[in-house]
Amino acid sequence: MGKNKKSMDGNTAAAHIAYALSEVCSIYPITPSSPMAESIDEWVFQDRRNIFDKEVRVVEMHGVD
Repeated sequence: MGKNKKSMDGNTAAAHIAYALSEVCSIYPITPSSPMAESIDEWVFQDRRNIFDKEVRVVEMHGVD
């Protein structure tokens, strides 16, 4: 087969796909999907580009008080 396989949780898998296919990622902290937001934040900090060789921008959403 020769393909590399990696075991990961659903949030991490979703983060990989969302990051690869997006130019803007909206994140809302303190939710069950927080690990997804943390991964995306880390990749933006590392200057990782998406599959279109574009920078990905993160927009952090905030609740209304």
